[in-house]
Amino acid sequence: MPTLRRGSQLHETERRLNAVLNNASVAIFLMDDRQHCVYMNRAAELLTGFSVGEVLARDCPLHDIVHHTYPDGRPFPLEECAIDRAFPENNQERGEEVFVHKDGHFYPVGFTASPIRDDTAKIIGTIIEVRDITEEKAAAERQRLLTNELNHRVKNTLATVQSIAAQTFRNVADQQARAVFDARVTALSNAHNVLTEANWESASLVGVVERAIAPHALAEADATRFELAGADTRLHPKVAVTLAMALHELMTNAAKYGALSVPDGRVAVAWTLADVEGREQLSLTWTETGGPEVTPPTRKGFGSRLIERQLPLEFDGSAAIDFAPTGVVCRLEIPLTALGWHGQDIVAGRPAA
Repeated sequence: MPTLRRGSQLHETERRLNAVLNNASVAIFLMDDRQHCVYMNRAAELLTGFSVGEVLARDCPLHDIVHHTYPDGRPFPLEECAIDRAFPENNQERGEEVFVHKDGHFYPVGFTASPIRDDTAKIIGTIIEVRDITEEKAAAERQRLLTNELNHRVKNTLATVQSIAAQTFRNVADQQARAVFDARVTALSNAHNVLTEANWESASLVGVVERAIAPHALAEADATRFELAGADTRLHPKVAVTLAMALHELMTNAAKYGALSVPDGRVAVAWTLADVEGREQLSLTWTETGGPEVTPPTRKGFGSRLIERQLPLEFDGSAAIDFAPTGVVCRLEIPLTALGWHGQDIVAGRPAA
């Protein structure tokens, strides 16, 4: 009787395990030490088009059944397969591949392949979890197209604004005003370029700073005129655009009146990142040295207003411009806005930062 009970318990455990695996939405394959499939759940059958009986009857590596050909038609050797690398290299493998369905069509999958060990820690096979990511790929492509269309329309809008400005300033004697306006529109356009490169999800802080100084830095023979120091991070699109415009105004002022208006002048942009009450904060300092003696302006122009009003207003930070005799110093404190939305990394399949 005890033997019968143990057998009954084992059968019940196996039944429950099969019920769990066959109700799982992810495809699960169990491989032996020859890379042959010894089990696949219902989701795996639906994914591949093959029944477990058909796979077992083939008596060959699973790779040769569902992963044997590249999308361009070239044969896909087993030794090049990242999925099957988990067994010989005793390592978990993750990534994306393209499988071949029973009916011959290709489809992208995301996979995790992990080695299986016995009681003595000897590797005896591999467990593979696979999911169809066709819809995710299609959604990503649609997002890419929409982002490109957005950027195209923004560019067209900015070009229209410049055309309107050209007509408006056509009979104005002060052409310098038009040049300043055009430069600001170009700076805004460059900020949008940084965001487009990352699908408008975020922008590199270093990239924003480098793009802002690029028009002046490229024109300088002396590379030491500029000094950048600070770690990179990702900026929310709104922060990136506003910061880019602020740096453009500082750069323009330095070129006209400050350190960059004389051969020996220097500009240093340094920043730090710190946790302030559970939120990352950017502290950035713009420092000019070696330029002509600075006289505080009698009135504030557009650039000063943008920096000292817009940054604090939009991001609950602070901004201060010190017109010291030895050179302009601007200090910015910006609490960084969280990227994306809660749970975005999980949905997108990306690890949380």
